[in-house]
Amino acid sequence: MSTRFINPPEIAPANGYTHVVEVSNSKMIFISGQIAFDTAGHLVGKDNLLEQTQQIFENINAALEAVGADFSHVVKFTYFMLDISQIAVVRSVRDKYVNTAQPPASSAVEVRKLFRDELLIEVEVIAAVPL
Repeated sequence: MSTRFINPPEIAPANGYTHVVEVSNSKMIFISGQIAFDTAGHLVGKDNLLEQTQQIFENINAALEAVGADFSHVVKFTYFMLDISQIAVVRSVRDKYVNTAQPPASSAVEVRKLFRDELLIEVEVIAAVPL
């Protein structure tokens, strides 16, 4: 598999993400939006973005492991947050899992509501695994 992380000089500098991730010779893995539920389906971190994000990244880790992948294979994150001003909290957790020298592409969207009132964040992932 070949992966290139590109930040074209014609685009404003990226801070904590990469503008373009090019992947070839791989199988693509799409992970549904993950929320802060533990294996029993209970919410982790009521009213606590840090705890919810940590649980989400553990859920993502389990999803990646289920297909023989890990965070080095993640090429794109999409964050859906109730309060985008708290993105630094999310990055503090993310940075424990990804290569911060070549972070995945990402999008962060502030939303009015997620599917359950107690949720503060949901995260989707795209990964690329060598064939």
